[in-house]
Amino acid sequence: MFTILCIFILALTGEMCNDGYMDKYAPYKIIEYGGEGEIVEKKSRFIAHVQATHTEEEAAAFIEAEKKRYWDARHHCYAYIIGEQGETVRYSDDGEPSGTAGRPILEVLTGSGIRGLTLVVTRYFGGTLLGTGGLVRAYTQAAQAGIADSRVAVMRYGYTFKVETDYNGIGRIQYLLGQRGIPIEESVYTQQVSLGFHVPFEEKDKLIKDITEATAGAAQVSVSDPLYYREQ
Repeated sequence: MFTILCIFILALTGEMCNDGYMDKYAPYKIIEYGGEGEIVEKKSRFIAHVQATHTEEEAAAFIEAEKKRYWDARHHCYAYIIGEQGETVRYSDDGEPSGTAGRPILEVLTGSGIRGLTLVVTRYFGGTLLGTGGLVRAYTQAAQAGIADSRVAVMRYGYTFKVETDYNGIGRIQYLLGQRGIPIEESVYTQQVSLGFHVPFEEKDKLIKDITEATAGAAQVSVSDPLYYREQ
């Protein structure tokens, strides 16, 4: 599969690819709806909130909003990952011992495979010191609870297809898409049938060929430039 996809990329861009190049176009996850979670450890409350953020400005605004919401809390530790490729990464311990809060939160984010999000964990001190190990566990568990409560979608690299066909061809096209697990996202029935759907990068050429053969050339296929799309 890697070799086939490299051939497609070479034909499209004129560039050779390697494992790093392929990673650039690998699927990734996004936050559709940010969740929240809370744990209590020796009377300290750790409250996590997650939000989709697409710029550092959005991340900073969300962090500031959490600080205002929990104005009387002792710590507001956070981490965020911004960009389709996770180009921008930041975290903060916000007064906790170094490495006990921000980095554990970030490790939860990177382990989830989600990009374009900020996670803030607010701590209300319960009067008992937790120690380095206790803090790492508490911030990790709170961050995990926030992610678990969030709704997540997968972004995949590929194309938008628009297909127009007559009524004789619609069943054949539906069968081809069903075999590949590709859902039809838009359908318009007039004198012709118009279908809209997304196709993974590596399946484009084979699907065009199969549609053309299945409809004896009657179907008209138009394809967008490559893009990331939300997997249904």
